[in-house]
Amino acid sequence: MDKLKQLESFTSVATKGSLTAAASAEGVAPAVVGRRIDALEARLGVKLLVRTTRRITLTHEGSAFLEDCQRLLIDLANAEASVSAGGVKASGHLRITAPGGFGRRHVAPLVPRFLATHPEVNVSLNLSDRVVDIVNESYDCAVRVGDLPDSSLVSVRLADNRRQCVATPAYLARAGTPEHPEELNRHQCLTLSSDASQTRGWAFRIDDNVSYLRPSGRVDCTDGQVLHDWCAAGLGIAWRSTWEVEREIGAGQLVSVLDDFAAPPNGIYAVFPHAKHLPLRVRLWIDFLKHSYGDGAYWKS
Repeated sequence: MDKLKQLESFTSVATKGSLTAAASAEGVAPAVVGRRIDALEARLGVKLLVRTTRRITLTHEGSAFLEDCQRLLIDLANAEASVSAGGVKASGHLRITAPGGFGRRHVAPLVPRFLATHPEVNVSLNLSDRVVDIVNESYDCAVRVGDLPDSSLVSVRLADNRRQCVATPAYLARAGTPEHPEELNRHQCLTLSSDASQTRGWAFRIDDNVSYLRPSGRVDCTDGQVLHDWCAAGLGIAWRSTWEVEREIGAGQLVSVLDDFAAPPNGIYAVFPHAKHLPLRVRLWIDFLKHSYGDGAYWKS
């Protein structure tokens, strides 16, 4: 029990950014939460949080441990719900949101299967490439792709998200195949406009470090699907997610280049406001996504 309380308190402090806020949520004194964090760090032998009079920040080890803790606490809540719910069925209105391109391919097609298993649940799906404020806009869960900003939201990693450079065989025959990321400056690159979400550029691992390049070309666009279509039409090289281009690569319609410089994957996440008292329909939806995306055959189908 002490270990569980330590994990719960650490997760609460890390997501809320304050001992006082975490203590208030748990109904205990801030000193109690502080002692639990101290005991956890002593037991693990690492520093998880850097505490000052003004703010609390996660160490590198703390960030990695937070993700594991969130997953464990969600799994525990799901296990308890499956037992305590007994014959209770999931019901009610499930409001979810996801990015447009990913949502069309990998969220919307799963909804009918989920509804078939849970006939008393209704679903509203919002597809938007803006970062939806799920708390103030009253969404139960968001599916997000890529690096997550620091926030008080709880996240569960569902799968890896890999990015790669692709072009048509015709474009590469005409313009040549780049052998190093720096050669992209001599190519027509299809990039997101500056007001889109991809602000740091294309990520590559160069000399064991992740570097960000901002290649350019004759055209750019705020919509990733348009970039995909332009790439398929032979207009240039695009930096796209594997889930978006894997089918065309398998069919020989697109060719992956610069694979030796591919950056480590980021993630596909389920994000929700809090872990405690999560409605059964939300828990089951997150479990359904984890099971679907965790199956390697899913991404090849």
